[in-house]
Amino acid sequence: MELLPWIIFIWGWGQCVTYLDHAGTTLFPESQIKGFYDDISRNVYGNPHSHNPSSRLTHDTVESVRYRILEHFNTCPEEYSVIFTSGCTAALKLVADTFPWKAASNEGPGSQFCYLTDNHTSAVGIRGVTALQGVGTVSVLPHEVERRARKPPTQTNGEESSAPHLFCYPAQSNFSGRKYPLSYVKGIQSQQLYPACEHRGRWFVLLDAACFVSCSPLDLSQYPADFVPISFYKMFGFPTGLGALLVRNEAAEVLRKTYFGGGTAAAYLVAENYFVPKPNVVSRFEDGTISFLDIISLHHGFETLQKLTGSMLNIQLHTFGLARYTYIVLSCLRHSNGKPVAQIHCDNDFQNIAEQGAILNFNLLDCHGRTVGYSQVDKMASLFNIHIRTGCFCNTGACQHYLAISNQNVKSNLHAGHICGDNIDLIEGRPTGSIRVSFGYMSSFEDCQNFLRFVVNCFVDKPLILDQKRLTKLKSAEPMESAASYDLASIPNGQLGHQNGQTITPSPERIAPSEDTVSKEEKNNGSSHTLTNLFIYPVKSCASVEVTEWPLGPQGLLYDRLWMVVNENGVCLSQKREPKLCLIRPIICLASNTLQLQVSGMEPVTVPLETSLANSDLRTSQSKVCGDRVQTVDCGKEVSTWLSEFLGKPCRLIRQRPEFLRDMKFGSEKAENFGPTALSLVNEAQFLLINRASVSFLQEHIANSENEGTWHDMEQLIQRFRANLVISGQEAFAEDDWSHLTVGDTPFQVIGRCGRCQMIGVDQKSATRTQEPLRSLSECRSGKVTFGVYLAHQSARNTTAVPVLSVGARVIPRISESSDKP
Repeated sequence: MELLPWIIFIWGWGQCVTYLDHAGTTLFPESQIKGFYDDISRNVYGNPHSHNPSSRLTHDTVESVRYRILEHFNTCPEEYSVIFTSGCTAALKLVADTFPWKAASNEGPGSQFCYLTDNHTSAVGIRGVTALQGVGTVSVLPHEVERRARKPPTQTNGEESSAPHLFCYPAQSNFSGRKYPLSYVKGIQSQQLYPACEHRGRWFVLLDAACFVSCSPLDLSQYPADFVPISFYKMFGFPTGLGALLVRNEAAEVLRKTYFGGGTAAAYLVAENYFVPKPNVVSRFEDGTISFLDIISLHHGFETLQKLTGSMLNIQLHTFGLARYTYIVLSCLRHSNGKPVAQIHCDNDFQNIAEQGAILNFNLLDCHGRTVGYSQVDKMASLFNIHIRTGCFCNTGACQHYLAISNQNVKSNLHAGHICGDNIDLIEGRPTGSIRVSFGYMSSFEDCQNFLRFVVNCFVDKPLILDQKRLTKLKSAEPMESAASYDLASIPNGQLGHQNGQTITPSPERIAPSEDTVSKEEKNNGSSHTLTNLFIYPVKSCASVEVTEWPLGPQGLLYDRLWMVVNENGVCLSQKREPKLCLIRPIICLASNTLQLQVSGMEPVTVPLETSLANSDLRTSQSKVCGDRVQTVDCGKEVSTWLSEFLGKPCRLIRQRPEFLRDMKFGSEKAENFGPTALSLVNEAQFLLINRASVSFLQEHIANSENEGTWHDMEQLIQRFRANLVISGQEAFAEDDWSHLTVGDTPFQVIGRCGRCQMIGVDQKSATRTQEPLRSLSECRSGKVTFGVYLAHQSARNTTAVPVLSVGARVIPRISESSDKP
C-alpha cells in the first residue's frame, strides 16, 4: 500500500516508522490524496448555499457522499440521515443539546441519561447538559446491562410513560478494544435490558461507533441505533476535523433545536421572534456552510478503501489477526526469573472476533513485578521509531477498572499534580495510565514483530523465557469467526531477543548496584568532589561553550539559554526536530558585547548580547518553552537569513526579553530561604549537573551490550547530556540522593532528577541519531531514564557580589533525608 513518504519516514531520522496508534487516527494512502487533488483540480466547487453551477455541483456531490456513507453502513436515506459535524465529539454534543430531556417533577420521574462506564469522555460529558435540566443520570457497569428486571416497572401515571430516555454505550472500547454486543441496541429499545427494563418511557440508543467502524463492519439495518456518531479520520486518516451523526429518521423527529444558523431557516423575522426551520432533517441541524471540500474527499476515501482492502470484513480479519498474534506473544513473555513481562488489560483471550477489536492495552512490568512507567516506555518507543499511545485515552472509567484506581486515587492523584494527558505515570509506585497499541488496515506482521522485539530488547531481563504451557494453550485454541491467525510457530525461545543476529544477555558487571546493597553513606563516602567542566549553552539546542570560570546571572549561568531558534510560526526548534542545531557553535565575546554563530562552510554571523527594543528592525513576540509562554524579541533579518540557509527552512533567532520573568514550576516551594527562582529559556531549572562516575558506569554498560557504535570517548558521551556542571565522583548515581551542595563558596539546592528523552541520542559532533545512550540508560536504571540532577541558586539577600564558578572548585554535597525525589 502506497503511503505518503512523510508518513513512512520521519524527517531527519531516515528510519521506517512502526505506527501503532490507529485507534488515535489511521494513516491515509497516497492514492486517496491524489484522487482528491485531481478531483478539485478538475472541478470548481462553490458554496452549496448558492445556486450557480459550481454550487449545484457541490450540493449534488455532497448528497452523493451522504448516500455513500449510508450504503457503507447498510442502510438508506429512508431510514437514516447523515448530519455532518466537526467530529464524533461534536456529534455527541449535538445529541445532548437537542434531545427532548424531561425534568423530574412532582407529577413523576423525568428522563434518564444512562451510560456505560467504559464510555469515552465525550460521551460521559453529556451529563454536564442533563445535570442542568434536572435529568437523572445513571452510570452502568458493563456486567449490569444484561441484567433483567425481576418484574416490570410500575407505571404510576400517563406522564411517566411519556418520558424519553437515552442510553449511551460504545460499540468498541477505545481503551481495551472490547466489543460490546450490538444486540444491546434492540434490547434497550424494547426495554429488555438494564437500565431500560426498570424505567418506563421511550428509550433511545446512542451508539458511539467512532472506534468500532475503523476496523469492523456496522450493519444499521440489523442494529438500528437511534444516534450513531463517527469520525472519518479514524476510518481514512483524512480529512481530520470532520465527523457525522447518523440519525434514524424516526428518532430525528423528536430532537429539539433552539439555535439556528445560516442555511437552516425556511423563514424568520429579525424584529419578531418568528422562525420556521427547513423541513429537511439535515438542513435543520447543519448550521452554516458545511466543510464541503472535506466532505467531497470522503468519496475518494471510500473508493480507496474498497480498492485496497475489498471490504470491511477483510479489514476486520486482518487487524484482529495482528492483534491476536501480538497478544499471544506478549502474554507469554517472561523475565529470566519467570515473572511476566506485561500485565494485559482485557476481558478475553483474543479468540472471538465479535468480542475483541484490534487494540491491545497493557502495562510493562520489571523482573520484580513493578510497573514500568508508561512515559518511560513511550520515550524508548520513540527512539526505535515505534509510535504508540499512552495514558488513559480519555476513558477514565475503563482506566479505573483495569488499573484498580479508586475514586479517591483519582482525586489524590490530581492533588499530587497529575492531570489527564501529562507524563506523570507512577504515583507511589501505582500506574496512572497504561500503554495501547492499535492496528489499522495497512498494519503488517512486521509491525507486530518490530514492537515485540522492542519490548524484549529494552524491557526483558535476559535470558528471555516463553511460557510454553500458555503458548501451547493459546496456539491450540482456534479463533472463532475464521479470524486470521499468523504463524505462531515462528516464535522459538529467545528469537525476539535477537539484535543484529545475536542474543542480548546481561553480564553481572552490567547490573547497577541496588539501593539495598549500597548505602547512602557509602555512595557519598563523606568525601568532596571537584568541578571538572563548566558549560554554557547561549542558544537553546545549539552547541555548548566550555569555559574555565563564569559568572552567575539572575537566571543561571550568565547568558545561558537566552536565545533560541524558532520556525516561521514561532515554534521552538530543538534537536528533537532539527538535530543539525548541534552543529551551530555560539561564541560569546564579553569584550565586544557580541554573540557570534559559527558553522562549518559558512561565514559567521554576529548579534549583540544586549538587545535594544528601540531598534525598529526588531520585533517582540511570544513563544512557548516547556508549556510556558515567554516574551521574546527578534534578533533581526541577517541572522534569520543565515539560520534559514543552514537549516534549509525559514527560521528566526529570538532572545528572551530582559525584563521578562519566568518562575521555575517544580521544586520552588522546597527552596529554603529562597523566593521564586527565575529561569531563562531552559526547560526545567537553572542548572543541570552530572557526575563523571555515572557517565563511566553508563559507558561501560553500553560497551558491554554490543550495541551500535563505539563509546570509548567519555567526553563525547558527556556532551550528549548537555549539563552545565560536570563533577568528579566515586559512586555512580550518588547525586540522586543529594539535597544541597556547594561549589566553591556558592550554594545550590537540588530540585530533582532530570528525566531524559531521545534528544540524548543525537551525536553532538555529527548530528546523527543513535539509539544509545537512552536504550542502555533505561536498561541499567530499571526502566527509569533519569540522569543528572537539576539545581537552583539565588544570591544571598544582603550581598551585591556576583558569584563566579571555576573549574577545579570543591563540590561538597549534602545527602537528603529521603531519596524519593522526583
